[in-house]
Amino acid sequence: MKEQEEILLKQIGTAIFDIRIEKGLSQEDVAARCDVDRGKISKIENGSANYYITTLIELAKGLDVDIRRFFDS
Repeated sequence: MKEQEEILLKQIGTAIFDIRIEKGLSQEDVAARCDVDRGKISKIENGSANYYITTLIELAKGLDVDIRRFFDS
């Protein structure tokens, strides 16, 4: 994986983590809302997983945020 890709994955993961904490949700809560495996959410938040845009769309819906928030920094 290229360095730029790693930076972007970590940035998105951190944004998802911050939003989840801001909303007082556990990874299990988000998993249930999004139909995404809790383990996958953990890997996304840690920046250690590559994923499809559809997964980000589902996470945005489950967190009730605009997907663009994942890319703000």
